[in-house]
Amino acid sequence: MAVPKKRTSKTRKRKRRTHWKLDSPDIIECPNCESLILPHRICPDCGHYKGEKRK
Repeated sequence: MAVPKKRTSKTRKRKRRTHWKLDSPDIIECPNCESLILPHRICPDCGHYKGEKRK
């Protein structure tokens, strides 16, 4: 089994984890009522999706 020769420092370990951050979700404007919604979702305010009224 492989064993590291030297201990990994805190700085080196933290540099490796700098890309683990979360991205904020993309938010678009509803074309019907202009409220902010997530893409590819039915608008919770007016119920429209792709120009059609959904249930």
